[in-house]
Amino acid sequence: MSNQTESATSPITEQQALIAELQSEGMQLEDPGTGITSRRGGAGPSDHAAVTIGDGTFMIPVHTSDAHNSPFSARKVSGNHGTILRRNGKEIGIVSLSDKPRFYDLETEDGIPYWKIATLHARKVLATTVLQSCIRYPDRRTRCQFCAIGQSLLDGRTIAIKTPEMLAEVTEAARRLDDIEQLVMTTGTPKTPDRGAALLADCARAVTKRVQLPIQAQIEPPDDFDWFRRLKDAGVNGLGMHLEAWDPEVRARIMPGKAEIPVSYYLEAYAAAVKVFGRGQVSTYLLAGLGDSRESLLEAARQLIEIGVYPFIAPFVPITGTQLENHPAPSSDFMISVLRPTGQMLTAAGMTSDKIKSGCSKCGACSALSEFEG
Repeated sequence: MSNQTESATSPITEQQALIAELQSEGMQLEDPGTGITSRRGGAGPSDHAAVTIGDGTFMIPVHTSDAHNSPFSARKVSGNHGTILRRNGKEIGIVSLSDKPRFYDLETEDGIPYWKIATLHARKVLATTVLQSCIRYPDRRTRCQFCAIGQSLLDGRTIAIKTPEMLAEVTEAARRLDDIEQLVMTTGTPKTPDRGAALLADCARAVTKRVQLPIQAQIEPPDDFDWFRRLKDAGVNGLGMHLEAWDPEVRARIMPGKAEIPVSYYLEAYAAAVKVFGRGQVSTYLLAGLGDSRESLLEAARQLIEIGVYPFIAPFVPITGTQLENHPAPSSDFMISVLRPTGQMLTAAGMTSDKIKSGCSKCGACSALSEFEG
């Protein structure tokens, strides 16, 4: 508790405050047609653009209703002079927005654009949803209300299944042309008891035959925890199993289907996975703003860190077209009140993001949490 008390009273830096505000309030793009890479729908950091502020790159909402009304705006300067960031019309600094990666211009022999197979996240992360469907998504009574996994498929911005061969081909090109540093593979949850682990293992094996880079796999806890060892043997060195919310009432309301898997089972799975991948190499997403209180999120962080799991606490972003598209994002004050003590706990446990091999917590772009470590 002393760590939490200390972090609650210590001052925050201008950069910590700015990133928290941008991720909560979003940013207007004054000239969205200038080649800035952003993303709509799908899994992961949707409706965002990657913005480099200082030494870090962060995903900032640009396509949400909050972003359209944000006091922050950005205009790209001609040439290579960066992007002017304004608050309420007043210039506050120069940032950098990601341009289109070179591998986006390529396609497979049968004409599938590479960007439909895997996408750029932040600046150096290649990410893919290997199976672009979920057993819970077709029924509004069971789907996670924040999920947009089906949107990009319906809009023709991705394909339903990425084969191991496809993914290996795209990963090699992204590594060669754009210096991608890691691969993050997630999946919608299939009916099979492995929860998609078998397909992700096949993909990891295919990728590692073509190129060597850190790989994180993201799945729901499988029925057989031996899948953790099989994933590692296939070339995966980081694992994500995402709770999204901690409080049982919040989980039942926001993700009624997924909530049927209790937190207690996740904790069993985490303990088993940490034995395979090591402390800090297993992570979970917690979306602040879905209903968990500050105290609930900090208790989650405490328990998870004790097991050896990195609690990647990120602000909820309402994605257009989902059931929660009008749900408010958390305030920056709320985020800071959670991120400061969590960063202190991670530092005390020796589980900071710089020690992680792969995954969302290694990238860190969807949260300001890494800014509060150390």
